[in-house]
Amino acid sequence: MKTNLKKKLALALAAGLLVGSGGYASPALAERESLNQIALLQSLAQGYFGGTVTVRDMRSLGDVGIGTFEGLNGEMIMLDGTVYQALGDGRVVVADDRTAVPYATVTYFDDDIHVGMKDVKDKESFEKLLNAEVKKCGENSFYMIKLHTEFSSILFRSEYGSRKPYPTLVEALKGKQTEFTAQNIKGTLVGLYCPNYMGGLNTPGWHFHFISDDRQQGGHILELSLKEGTVEIDKTDKFTMILHDDPEFHRMNLAKDMSKDIKSAEHDTQSDMNK
Repeated sequence: MKTNLKKKLALALAAGLLVGSGGYASPALAERESLNQIALLQSLAQGYFGGTVTVRDMRSLGDVGIGTFEGLNGEMIMLDGTVYQALGDGRVVVADDRTAVPYATVTYFDDDIHVGMKDVKDKESFEKLLNAEVKKCGENSFYMIKLHTEFSSILFRSEYGSRKPYPTLVEALKGKQTEFTAQNIKGTLVGLYCPNYMGGLNTPGWHFHFISDDRQQGGHILELSLKEGTVEIDKTDKFTMILHDDPEFHRMNLAKDMSKDIKSAEHDTQSDMNK
């Protein structure tokens, strides 16, 4: 098995927990049938916006995924091996390979399952249809999805980056979240499903990001509707976690319950957050 000479990796737990002193897995360690997660959503929620894993490192772990960037500077959409950065001002750029990644989930996408959809009126209805398929295929697995279609309407957000000392995720979004609405727009949704037992490492259920066909718009999806489309689903039964080699990261109490903040960050518009 090859290893990166500059970075040591220790394989722990049968589930595949990877703790790297340099923070990432070499391509030889990145299994195709594994969901690869950089750090925890809980560490991001507490305000860990730094990182020792770079975009270049992350691209050795998969070709599809979602996440964010150092300083919480925008939303990440990884599609067909390219990492896009949806910025707070609405622009989308290809992310610099040197940029640090505090949190992301990526995998090598395999088109295992197809689900056709019609007349989806909102995100809740979309998730209900997906959940029916998950129940059929196995609720304790991980699922990454892609949906390329024309969205009747879509509401998505990004955010301007923060500087140290970093606030919590919710406090950062309260002041820097930007929201965008589009109608009849063609693009790709990338989504992740985590099982219920992942509440301490991520968040159970669905998390969706979006990028337009012209690669000019994108971000974290807050609401959507569509007339029709076919969802491609990659079912994954292995999980790998890569932890940062950073004393600040290791001083965090990652057992702290951040579920309320994570729910707010996942679903709330800025007006909801500021109520």
